[in-house]
Amino acid sequence: MSTSNNMSQKEMEDLIAKYDKESAVRQYVGPMKWITFCLLVLFAVYQLSYTLFLTLPPQIHRPIHLAFGLGLIYLLYAGRSKKGSEQKVGIINIILALLSVFVALYWVVDYENLVLRTGNYTTLDMFVGGAAILLVLEAARRVVGWPITIIASLFLLYTYFGPYMPGFLEHRGSTVPRIIGHTYFTLEGILGTPLAVSSTFIFLFVLFGAFLEKTGVGQYFNDLSLVIAGRRIGGPAKVAVFSSALQGTISGSSVANVVTSGSFTIPMMKRLGYRPEFAGAVEAAASTGGQIMPPIMGAAAFLMAEFVGVPYLEIVKAAALPALLYFTGIWIMTHFEAKRLGLRGLKKEEMPDKKEVLKKSYLLLPILVIIGALMLNFTPERAAIIGIISCVIVGAFRKETRMSVTDILEAFASGSKIALGVVAATACAGIIVGTVTLTGIGLKLANGLIDLAGGQLLLTLFFTMIASLILGMGTPTTANYIITSTIAAPALVQLGVPVVAAHMFTFYFGIVADITPPVALAAFAASGIAKSKPMRTGVESTRLAIAAFMAPYIFVVSPALLLIDTTLFGSIWVMFTSVMGMIGVGAGLIGYWMAKLNPLERILSVAGGLLAVIPGTMTDAIGLALLALVFAFSYYKNRKENQLGQLPSS
Repeated sequence: MSTSNNMSQKEMEDLIAKYDKESAVRQYVGPMKWITFCLLVLFAVYQLSYTLFLTLPPQIHRPIHLAFGLGLIYLLYAGRSKKGSEQKVGIINIILALLSVFVALYWVVDYENLVLRTGNYTTLDMFVGGAAILLVLEAARRVVGWPITIIASLFLLYTYFGPYMPGFLEHRGSTVPRIIGHTYFTLEGILGTPLAVSSTFIFLFVLFGAFLEKTGVGQYFNDLSLVIAGRRIGGPAKVAVFSSALQGTISGSSVANVVTSGSFTIPMMKRLGYRPEFAGAVEAAASTGGQIMPPIMGAAAFLMAEFVGVPYLEIVKAAALPALLYFTGIWIMTHFEAKRLGLRGLKKEEMPDKKEVLKKSYLLLPILVIIGALMLNFTPERAAIIGIISCVIVGAFRKETRMSVTDILEAFASGSKIALGVVAATACAGIIVGTVTLTGIGLKLANGLIDLAGGQLLLTLFFTMIASLILGMGTPTTANYIITSTIAAPALVQLGVPVVAAHMFTFYFGIVADITPPVALAAFAASGIAKSKPMRTGVESTRLAIAAFMAPYIFVVSPALLLIDTTLFGSIWVMFTSVMGMIGVGAGLIGYWMAKLNPLERILSVAGGLLAVIPGTMTDAIGLALLALVFAFSYYKNRKENQLGQLPSS
């Protein structure tokens, strides 16, 4: 069966651009199209060259990465939305692009002198540094949006007006030259850790995703998902869950994931009988979870490895069980909804040819290769390059997936274009990190958060969750994670939470913000395809993703779920009780298990589920007992209904 999209490519691009600012690039024709294309390709070539054989100090490599990023942003992203301006660059944008390249390459040209005169900067240095800060803020506004730009600006103002701050926020303040010097001429600010990760791990894995997409693996994920789940009860919804989990390996954007797989799965769900809001919510919840799906998680996961100081493979291992729990929760909810509505799976004639799909299973080899490389202790950079090479080799197996020189160049350009959002977010977040190191505000806010919660871990977790969700409203996960991990994660660590669990907690809720109203961008994008009410779709997606709200609390209280300080049996038991809890909560929220549940049964089911996911022998025992009781009643009602249905009519 052909699984063609129900939306045209132009409609998909327009929808992604509407809800994902990072995708709203100018569509040039003529000379500018080729100029920007060549620059994008050159960006990728430089990054590969740096990884393979160039040896440059960070004060040279990171500014070059920034020069490419900022210059291309000003050429490809409009300063304001203006109909009909997509194909015009404008003289101001060209000037800003050239100025961005100048301030970034200023480091490269004057590297030795800048290092020697650290703390004793010239007037020209101050001009360049000040211009760099303003250009980074404007680039972030264009690509990422107002929230992170405003937050970074407020942090800069806080650095200057420290003596006038109230209470524990007061500090001695800094002069403008010191702020500029620290923010741009050290490795503590714009050129700090966030941009370092963008210029190494993240860029290469984004490029790997672009090559993987070029082999046709995105369509293959849809076909494979149909073969695995299409004929099951409520098949299309389960196809959406499975496909979106796989799409997460090649897309770091919840919105892009929604549109790519949702244009295929949402209409199919609606045809089967799902409500438009529910169909959109399934896709939004599943697509958002793609960022927590190992082995290639969202860009913030690479930052987490750097901030925590552990190999990326350790982050992947820690994320495995929570990710499984997340998608299991959505799968359970869609199953119960399908049972409640009596929805069927797809018919045999609606399915793709199983043999043809299995013949293309070689397309999964690059993902297996990159997992193997990480497990063999290759650095993430080397693993990504091996993965890119494997994409080209695997694509050559069959004529329809073989990559020409043009395809390879297009993959270079596509990867570079996707990476621009990360460059803008990490450079701007570097301003925030620089302010934290200069003023010590991170520790102050962490202590303030603990004081506000009265030293109670549960309340501190709750406040951290709320902060992550608020920051996530229109802010990409990367920037959200940098801010919350700088401010909130230290508070959790002070209260005894393992450092990986503390950072993973903020990471999860930064991602879930994409489906949490009132600004649920992934859910709104899904509603655009489903033709449903946006806010109701957001509420539905939040309900479906209940596992995403529960899992972080579970692994903070019981780090065994993250494979921290535990035995194999301990992890299996935590996973078992958590899954059983998901079943109970899902059945209670949907109102169906083996049969329809009455209000009391729904309450008992949710209560039992919550108790089962709370680590502890007593809570596990009571929770599982309640679930067994509700299941028994439900099973009995199901048997009775079946027997009545088999009675001959009078």
